[in-house]
Amino acid sequence: MEKEAKDVHEGQKESRPLVLFNGNVITLEPKFPHTTEVCLRGNRILSVGEKLFSRKERSGRGEFIDCRGKTVLPGFIDAHLHFLSLAESLVSLNLGPRNGVHSIADIQSSIRKLARSLEPGTWIRGKGYNEFTLEDKRHPNRWDLDKAAPAHPVKLTHRSGHAHVLNSCALQLIGIRTETPEPPGGLMDRALESGEPTGLLFEMGDFLSQRIPPLDSSQMERGISLAGEQMLSLGITSVQDASSRNDVERWGMFRTRIEAGLLLPRMGMIMGVKAFDRPGSGSFPISENPQRLHVSGIKIILDETTGQLHPSQPQLNHMVLSIHQAGFQAVIHAVEENAIESACNAVKFALERIPRRDHRHRIEHCSVCPPSLSKRIASLGIQVVTQPAFLYYSGDRYLKTVPPEQFPYLYPIKTLMRSGARVAGSSDSPVIPANPLVGIYSAVARMSDTGRPLLDEEGITAMEALRMFTEYAATAAFEESEKGTIAPGKLADLVVLSGDPTTVSPDEVKDLEVEMTILDGNVVWDRMN
Repeated sequence: MEKEAKDVHEGQKESRPLVLFNGNVITLEPKFPHTTEVCLRGNRILSVGEKLFSRKERSGRGEFIDCRGKTVLPGFIDAHLHFLSLAESLVSLNLGPRNGVHSIADIQSSIRKLARSLEPGTWIRGKGYNEFTLEDKRHPNRWDLDKAAPAHPVKLTHRSGHAHVLNSCALQLIGIRTETPEPPGGLMDRALESGEPTGLLFEMGDFLSQRIPPLDSSQMERGISLAGEQMLSLGITSVQDASSRNDVERWGMFRTRIEAGLLLPRMGMIMGVKAFDRPGSGSFPISENPQRLHVSGIKIILDETTGQLHPSQPQLNHMVLSIHQAGFQAVIHAVEENAIESACNAVKFALERIPRRDHRHRIEHCSVCPPSLSKRIASLGIQVVTQPAFLYYSGDRYLKTVPPEQFPYLYPIKTLMRSGARVAGSSDSPVIPANPLVGIYSAVARMSDTGRPLLDEEGITAMEALRMFTEYAATAAFEESEKGTIAPGKLADLVVLSGDPTTVSPDEVKDLEVEMTILDGNVVWDRMN
């Protein structure tokens, strides 16, 4: 380790060190798993160990932070969220139960109050409603929203992001009528007798984004700023944005804000398959600063909303082969068994034609996965990126709605790991809060927020759960040489916690607090001082 530290030191003589001492440092490195000090220089880790500097040296050689026994970890990585949706949610109506919305009447009240302050014709947006937690036990419809804001176009987004509700004004503006056909893969809920759209739309996010104006620039700027601050306050130093609508235009928007210092967390953009050009076309941007912004795979949404898989197996095979041939990772949204099996078939199809050992194609969510599929995922070298905190936030709904034949295979993280699959952690925010500590807790305890167990035999150790949001999340994006553990030469991204998630009781993990976040060697969030 001393040699590694010296080698790094040779290239970083120009800056003074930042030393964290008197800490409980969990490195996640097998050769030196625990220590007490970390020395940073510039944006890299210079050395890791004990008594790196004497008291005399501390007086003038750099900045020293006394961690007072608190736990130092690699910066958290969220391997799957939707950053712009999160940003939009922070400047839109919050219609989730934690914001006091428990009925359609509550939704109407929130919309009505906002409508009074806006000019007629101004779009009203709301996010996070959940029909399962509403007293009405149903989605709102166009007529419910008309009562609240007949003169304003209204768009509500379900907590999952896969359903939307529009009022009559909004439907008219974007041209949805009784005779309007569903787009490929989309579904419009309709009145049984007349066939008239009820305003409830499934898997039509792309369709709507092309027809509904975006937030104005000032609102979006504020939302992006709030979302970035939220990441840092949670100890998240890197995110992988998994929006299927990511394209070159969004890349430019992120790059501009990163270069201006308005967006600090490192960003891996998973591009939408619609933005993916022919192999070798060179249309994807190359980052001047890949440590801060880079392309991190190509997203395909595979679902059964219409009763059959979309895209079809032949279409999916072609998509994955094209992505594989171009040297990118295929990032496949697959929730239930049929979709997961189809994703495996497509990866196998690509590998048979162009063998590549370390491809790291990904399956996102992997929510209902029998043991046979877990073994197949591992044998094909597929990475899984899942959301253990769904068990906490949606556990009661799963207990009521998941069919008995599927329930034993719900988020089988332990089975996947024991089968040899690498499983990374994420939040899918804004579907649920982005707090990685709730994700770590959920992977271990597998309890709903009301204390009901969900297959506790699938619980993993706290150390394994911690790796899901650090080392394994880095591996999911080919970034393990740069981040995910604390070692000399790696990026200087760290988080300081109020306690040790590997030694406190599982119930205490979710309540630990982020005391400090360090990104690129700079303190960007601080509760300690």
